[in-house]
Amino acid sequence: MERVLHFDLSGLDLGWRDGLLVLIVFLALYMLFEFLRMRRLRRKKAGAEALPPALEPVLKALTDSAGEPATGDAEAGKSAGEEEVAWSEPPAHLAQDAFMRGVERELVQMRDELDALRGEFAALREGLRDEMAQLKASQAVSPLYSDAMQMAVSGHEAQVIAERCGISRAEAELVASLVKSREH
Repeated sequence: MERVLHFDLSGLDLGWRDGLLVLIVFLALYMLFEFLRMRRLRRKKAGAEALPPALEPVLKALTDSAGEPATGDAEAGKSAGEEEVAWSEPPAHLAQDAFMRGVERELVQMRDELDALRGEFAALREGLRDEMAQLKASQAVSPLYSDAMQMAVSGHEAQVIAERCGISRAEAELVASLVKSREH
């Protein structure tokens, strides 16, 4: 059993399907209108973008240093607006040069950052190697001498190892010589 809504507008009988169709047509027209409006705005924006902001100081310096253009007989037929436009246009190579300088600055910055990252990576790698050496030294030795081995790996003298670990000097020298023999 189908329910149909009917609107009676002076003899016009519309169902819900007709109303939905009218709504779809209005939405399609609205989307077309917005599309055309965006297209027109893009054209205006493309025409308005004469120079990137980085080139404005270069252009200003060129126009300031150029002064007033000399008008000759050949230029007598031109209007003032045409002369102004001709003088305000930068040479094409200036834009390319400015772009290349920007790219070169970014490249130098990236190289500096890469060098810094490489230095950090090398420091982390060295720290990891030290920790691995300490771990290997502590695993290979009895627990009584593990602290002495770690101190010897760190480069402490035998006298300091003996004092801090509570072992004899001869034992500390033995531990230090074991570490040196493993390193070589």
